[in-house]
Amino acid sequence: MKLEGTYTFDAPRETVWQALLDPEVLARTMPGCEKLEQIGENEYKGALKIRVGPVQGQFEGIVNLSNINPPESYRMQVDGKGAPGFMKGVGEVRLEDQGETTLMHYTGEAQVGGRIASVGQRLLDSSAKALTRQSLDGLHEQIKARVQASASHHAEEALVGMQPQAAEASGPSQVEFTMGVAKHLVDDLVPAPQRPKLIAAGLIFLGSLVVLNWWMNAIARKVAKEVWERRGY
Repeated sequence: MKLEGTYTFDAPRETVWQALLDPEVLARTMPGCEKLEQIGENEYKGALKIRVGPVQGQFEGIVNLSNINPPESYRMQVDGKGAPGFMKGVGEVRLEDQGETTLMHYTGEAQVGGRIASVGQRLLDSSAKALTRQSLDGLHEQIKARVQASASHHAEEALVGMQPQAAEASGPSQVEFTMGVAKHLVDDLVPAPQRPKLIAAGLIFLGSLVVLNWWMNAIARKVAKEVWERRGY
């Protein structure tokens, strides 16, 4: 399973780099992450609870960083296992300075086995894309909160010498993660020209369900009223 792409952060490269090495920030941004702690130099231990199709459970694993070139790039190696199976992967992250913004380039390759591998390659790919995108979106929110807090800190220091507390953005829920998987799965399966038709068909189907539910409830109320009247109540 391979993964690659880019992501733009509205923050300087140094700020993004610091966030990428902060386990507390990363733990708050990854869907299903229950803990992530540093256990050694450039080594982290984490627990991730996630669901892919019918398979769900907790993974525990070790993340090692190497080839670290601050504040530009590093290489990571992940080794995790749990009840759903196992996962081994390697990846690289490179940050490109673009002034007030930072462009991240990321690549990765992973091998999975056990029950989680039974869901199929397409669903695994869609889940990986959703997990990556939502994690990066969550990280972006954390970084923007840091930038805003820093700006407020400097402004208030100049006025009254008070230091504000940084806002914390929470990571996406399991429902949001599942919806992200579904979106990526549709993107992979349905050609772009056909997506408006699929959305329209889905809306019509949902509307039909609402009307059918209202109609059945109306009939049920009418029957209940007739039974009630026949019994003389």
